[in-house]
Parts: sequence; C-alpha cells; structure tokens
Amino acid sequence: MLDPGNTDSLGERIQRAFPDLRVVKTLNTMNCRVMVDPARLPGPHNVFVCGDDADAKRSVTELLWSFGWPAGSVLDLGGITSARYTEMLAPIWLRLLGEIGHPDFNFHVQIA
Repeated sequence: MLDPGNTDSLGERIQRAFPDLRVVKTLNTMNCRVMVDPARLPGPHNVFVCGDDADAKRSVTELLWSFGWPAGSVLDLGGITSARYTEMLAPIWLRLLGEIGHPDFNFHVQIA
C-alpha cells in the first residue's frame, strides 16, 4: 500500500510543511544511473516534472538538460498535486524491475 496514496503525495507534504520553498518533483520514476545519464538507455524516454512555481520548474528543467535529458523528453505534468501520480508509479517500477532483472529501463510516453 502506498502512503500517501491517491489523495496526497510526499511532494505535497513537503510543500505544505515548508510553504516558502518552491518544491519540484522529478526523477522519482527511474534508477539513479538513468537520472543523471539518460543516454544510458537507447531510444526515447521521459522524465516528469511537477510543481507550483514556474521559475523553479524552469530551473529544474535546465538542470535536467545539463544531465543530458533532451528538451522533448521533459514532460511538465502541472502543479505539485501531480506528484501523487508519479509516486504511484513506484509499484509498477518495482514489478518491472523484478521481471526485467535490472534497473536500466524507463517510461516513454508516445505523443501523437
């Protein structure tokens, strides 16, 4: 069971606890090696960004670009409430890890 679940997230809890901070949730849907070296995986794949402050998200996106994430691979999911949805990817990520047998994979959203 996820705690928090579909009505809250750790990102939201941090934002509430520290209202003057500009919380941005990203990089929680992949292995740490993929986070800082997206070219480790062949083909397109995505990194999600969410937060309430546009300037903070822009700064985080620039950091992601410095890691090698192509501009088109960064998907802005909106406000910090979207953190609950990226956090819900943890169970499927763990299941995939068990099936694949190693952590070198990521999610790709194909946009028509």
